[in-house]
Amino acid sequence: MEKGEKTREFIITKAAELFNQKGYSGSSLSDITELTGIKKGGIYRHFSSKDEIAYEAFSYAGQIVGAQLAHAVNQQETASGKLLAYLRVYEKVVEAPPFIGGCPLLNTAIDSDDSHPGLRERAKQALLDTLESLKKIISQGVQSGEFKENLDIEDLATFTLSIMEGGIMISKLEGNNRHMRMNIRSFAAYLENVCLREPH
Repeated sequence: MEKGEKTREFIITKAAELFNQKGYSGSSLSDITELTGIKKGGIYRHFSSKDEIAYEAFSYAGQIVGAQLAHAVNQQETASGKLLAYLRVYEKVVEAPPFIGGCPLLNTAIDSDDSHPGLRERAKQALLDTLESLKKIISQGVQSGEFKENLDIEDLATFTLSIMEGGIMISKLEGNNRHMRMNIRSFAAYLENVCLREPH
């Protein structure tokens, strides 16, 4: 990797950490220069605007979290195990999140709600991609006979993501992982009692 590419990646990495903790609106270009030790001129040599940095940073954060989610899911054999593994990636969200600052999707969705349509569109696409990943897992569970054949796949995908993001938000706000853990326990019981096909 050439020096210019390394510098660009370094800026993206640091900006991703900054934005995921302080938000896009709460972060300035001066914050990025202070964090990276690179002057504004050096940053503008690699990026045309703060927006471009934000887009690249969000993509980078998503890749880091996505890789951890995929790894956790791939360790499981069953669909219910895969869904629970998805949530367990954030089981220690307060002190050991998969990416510093918490969930990039949740943070960006809140931060960019009305103030930044470009970031909002990227968060929306990430949301759709996440739901598709969950629907694929659930669909496989239905096809294998693990889940009930009349299970509403889209409903369960949305419920899974809502349980995860809600647990993250409440746990981070209180500074205690107990809410995320309660959600995981409740979701496991829901899968067992509502979604799993009864043995013949």
